[in-house]
Amino acid sequence: MPKIRRTDVVLVLLPLMASCSTQADGEQVPPAAAASAAPGTSAAATSTSPPRPPSPPPPPPPETVTLVATGDVLIHQDGALTAGAAVEGGGYDFEDVFAPVAPLIQAADLAICHLEAPVAPPGGPFRGYPRFVAQPQIVEALAGAGYDVCSTASNHSLDDGFDGLTRTLDVLEAAGVAHTGTHRSEQDSLEPTIVDAGGVHVGHVAGTFSLNGIPLPDGRPWAVDVVEVPDVEPMLAAAARARAAGAEIVVASLHCCAEYDHDPTRAQEQAARTLLASPDVDLVLGHHAHVVQPFEEFDGEWIAYGLGNHLAEQATLGYATEESVMARFTFTRESDGGFTVSVAEAVPLLIDRRADGLRIVPADPVTFDLVAGVLDRRGATADGLAVVPE
Repeated sequence: MPKIRRTDVVLVLLPLMASCSTQADGEQVPPAAAASAAPGTSAAATSTSPPRPPSPPPPPPPETVTLVATGDVLIHQDGALTAGAAVEGGGYDFEDVFAPVAPLIQAADLAICHLEAPVAPPGGPFRGYPRFVAQPQIVEALAGAGYDVCSTASNHSLDDGFDGLTRTLDVLEAAGVAHTGTHRSEQDSLEPTIVDAGGVHVGHVAGTFSLNGIPLPDGRPWAVDVVEVPDVEPMLAAAARARAAGAEIVVASLHCCAEYDHDPTRAQEQAARTLLASPDVDLVLGHHAHVVQPFEEFDGEWIAYGLGNHLAEQATLGYATEESVMARFTFTRESDGGFTVSVAEAVPLLIDRRADGLRIVPADPVTFDLVAGVLDRRGATADGLAVVPE
């Protein structure tokens, strides 16, 4: 679904081109005059059609909407993932990677992913760590799995420069996936990303705390939404624009702070709570840690501090980088017309390494318990979080 922008609508009224009678001297006579001049013409002959029946009332607005969100999508090269996705004769196909969890993604009204790195042209060149440039076919697979919108603000957003940034947006849009966090122009950076989720307008904003030392392009400070955590003012301003443009729910994706730590940093906690303290933000999703971090209820709203690696190959680092979680939140309309979370769920996932490549699968019992323990470090289950197998 492409980025929805607020545009001016110009209504053009075309005159009714009715037939005209012509006098002997060549002067055209309006139809009404011609009718009145014709002998034997009655008023009934010139009467209009009967009025149309009234239109049926519009359907009632949706009362609930469910969204799912997953962790970092980061393509390492020369490993099991790319070997398993390589297609005979050239090219790549990552569809099977997401197949085991695609039904969970597609069952939601809205599915949110985090595409951490830019994509290359179809023939490459492709790069892995430390400056990633991924196969563009990964976007086709994300769209095929059911994702509707991706955040693209990360510390790797500029790994292939501004050209790579814009190429990635082109590929996402061609696949029908909306995006937020990186931009082609200043005007684009000010236009909110709002997607239709089963009849409910959901806004999505994003920000990253770092670009790994790569400077923003000259003259293009708006290319990536960068925040100085714990200061998240640019994200708050973006959320306010989304709300003003008609978003009924606003989701904020925050890319920060410490890698491979199951507990959020103090600055990360302050940033997430500052976002939720705004009336314009309803849910905070966290990325970058590459491991699962806790969920937390804060003043009736939810923070998922870190969703882990949805797709990556970092197992050799010795951390729990193959464990992740799918966040699933159901929002219900309140009497005032606003939405609040009525069901908070988490589905533990696992990157399953096989001889023929990688698959993202529901977690086995051991991994399930490990992930559930991390998610509950801040009392999330007592506050209503359900950790479920699917």
